[in-house]
Amino acid sequence: MALRLSISSSHGPASSPAISTCRPAACRRFPPLLGGSAASQKRSLTVMTGSEMRGVTPVRSSSLETTSVGAEAITGQVTEVSKDTFWPIVKAAGDKVVVLDMYTQWCGPCKVMAPKFQEMSEKNLDVVFLKLDCNQDNKPLAKQLGIKVVPTFKILKDGKVVKEVTGAKIEELAHAIETVKSS
Repeated sequence: MALRLSISSSHGPASSPAISTCRPAACRRFPPLLGGSAASQKRSLTVMTGSEMRGVTPVRSSSLETTSVGAEAITGQVTEVSKDTFWPIVKAAGDKVVVLDMYTQWCGPCKVMAPKFQEMSEKNLDVVFLKLDCNQDNKPLAKQLGIKVVPTFKILKDGKVVKEVTGAKIEELAHAIETVKSS
C-alpha cells in the first residue's frame, strides 16, 4: 500500500485544461524548463509499508528525497526514472516497448495526463511505462532525448526512440503505442 501526499507550488495548476503543452517562454508565471527553483516546484512524498520497502533504495536528488528500484523493467505501473536509471531500465526491458513521460512538476497539462498515463500502464501489461521529471538534475538526459515541450512522450523499441507524442493527447499516445507494439 502506498500513500502519495502532494504539496502544490505557489503557481497552482494551469488555468485552462485546453492547454496541451507548456512552453516556458510563453508561460512566464512558471519557472524555466529544466531549471527553476526547487522551492517553487511541487513535491511528492510516497509512504510505503514494510513489505513494499524490499529492494527500494533511498536516493538523494538535490534537496528532494525519492526512491528508486534499481534497473528493473516493471510492467503494470509507472516507474519514476532519472538520468542515471533511465538507460539501464530501457536495456533491462529487452524487446518490450517502453513509453517515457517527460514532464515537469509545474506543468498543468502534465498533471492532467499523469492519472491517464497510470491507467494506461495498468491496462498494457506488455509495455514498460516510465516517467522523467525534467528538472535540473535530469537536464542532460532531457537534452539528449531532444525535449522541447512538456509533456512529451517518447516510445522506444529495442532501445531506440521510434515515436514521439507531444502534448496532452491521450488518444494519440494510445494509437502510437499500439502502432509500435504491432510493428
